Amino acid sequence: MSEAVDAAAVLRPASLAVGVGASRGAPADEVLGLVRDTLRGAGLSPLDVAELVTVDAKADEPGIVAAAAALGVPLRTYPAVELARVEVPGPSGAPLAAVGTPSVAEAAALVAGGELLVPKRKSAPRGRAPMVTCAVARRDPCGRADAADVPSGPGRCVEPGAGRIVVLPDSEDRAAPPRQPASRPDDDGPHPHPTAAMHTPTESPDATGAGTHDLRHHGDAEVRGQDRDLTDLAVNVRAGTPPAWLRDRISASLGSLAAYPDGRPARAAVAARHGLPVERVLLTAGAAEAFVLIARALPVRRPVVVHPQFTEPEAALRAAGHEVGRVLLRAEDGFRLDPSAVPEDADLVVVGNPTNPTSVLHPAAVLEQLARPGRTLVVDEAFMDAVPDERETLCGRTDVPGLVVLRSLTKTWGLAGLRIGYVLAGPGTIRALEETQPLWPVSSPALTAAEACMEPRALAEAAAAGERIAVDRAHLVAGLMEFTEVRVAGPAEGPFVLVRLERAAEVRERLRMLGFAARRGDTFPGLGPEWLRLAVRDRVTTNRFLQAFDQALQTLGSAVR
Repeated sequence: MSEAVDAAAVLRPASLAVGVGASRGAPADEVLGLVRDTLRGAGLSPLDVAELVTVDAKADEPGIVAAAAALGVPLRTYPAVELARVEVPGPSGAPLAAVGTPSVAEAAALVAGGELLVPKRKSAPRGRAPMVTCAVARRDPCGRADAADVPSGPGRCVEPGAGRIVVLPDSEDRAAPPRQPASRPDDDGPHPHPTAAMHTPTESPDATGAGTHDLRHHGDAEVRGQDRDLTDLAVNVRAGTPPAWLRDRISASLGSLAAYPDGRPARAAVAARHGLPVERVLLTAGAAEAFVLIARALPVRRPVVVHPQFTEPEAALRAAGHEVGRVLLRAEDGFRLDPSAVPEDADLVVVGNPTNPTSVLHPAAVLEQLARPGRTLVVDEAFMDAVPDERETLCGRTDVPGLVVLRSLTKTWGLAGLRIGYVLAGPGTIRALEETQPLWPVSSPALTAAEACMEPRALAEAAAAGERIAVDRAHLVAGLMEFTEVRVAGPAEGPFVLVRLERAAEVRERLRMLGFAARRGDTFPGLGPEWLRLAVRDRVTTNRFLQAFDQALQTLGSAVR
């Protein structure tokens, strides 16, 4: 990224508290390395760090002090008795025995309140046990002041480099000007917009993605291998599908399995449905294959994925050896996209519409602003056919430079096990993707399904399903709004809703015991453990779920309610 720091990033007040725990003698590079890796893995920047926080017993630990100095932020410490009062998600007996709190890093990050963005992470040195822990929370920044300006209190702010201790008040309410961060050599570069963070990870690609988010976790994991039958709210496939007429068409195709698949009729049907020439259509084994083809076939130097969204695009890019930048949209902004948040030098941008898991439907006019010569704009419309009138779709558009639209037939038609989707793009892009595909990538039954789902009767049925989903979603949202402790992200436009509540992981486990599977949110970059995604179902199922949800909250008690 450019070394210049843009004005929005410079003026934005820092908001992250990084809690740090360390064994005696932990080296500074291990402390600093873990902090940097943790921030990068969560799509956060050192520019957003307001302070490092730890327990009083570690106030003079050289590695922690040096890390704060290298980041250019204060080091705040709290007595162990203060930290012991903080409820943490990752308690451990070792720090409890050593300093009196079950997790120095998490408790320190949360002691002044706020939202835990990254739970405790440990350093991973070779050949010995980890010496450092780290956690990140979002809260108000630590002000800098002279000792004479403030009364005494439990927190101490150690100014790195100045070698002095400033005593801070009991409350975080003291007015202080926001820290004005300057460019630092450890930063990944400018942040393009105050509503989004951007990073370029340096982790090596692996089977599960990068950082603290398991990019290969999907909703089916919530119900797979369960001993009991669960009502599935974790997977976004429409219930009661595929319909009988589609099953019959697929069954009839089994008699031709001895012949190699011929994709020409299905390809022509898709092209006709969107008013495009066949040269602009590529059939794929679901949208997931399309992400792999894009990652492998296109000459990409600077890919960027807009999060929170379906994680497979980033996983595919990483698996192909790319370093992936992230633009993180914030709940405070309704997970809305400002096109200026995407770096100008990004030559591949991936965004979902409507977005999984936020259910946000971005206006087509906003997405068009991301397009420009020399950039590939990938819009994942896997759930667009669940939106009434498919408003805001970019399918069929040939005037948007570099546009690639992905569609899936697995969600509306219940064909996740059959694997069928398609790509709409310029002829040159289609040829590049097709050359990367293996021979006969889509089976004959899947091709039959694709052709059938393009017929007028099927399109009318999909449109009617979209209208019903809108009504059923409104019923679900209205029921959820009755719970004062629940926040529904919205307005939701997809066949699922995203909700936020305290102790969501415990609520999810309680729901499982009551017979319902919900999708955890913390595997999506930009979300944390307080988020759940819920698929929209019919009113009877929703009413049963709301009763179970109420029971789950009551069981957890006043800590949630």
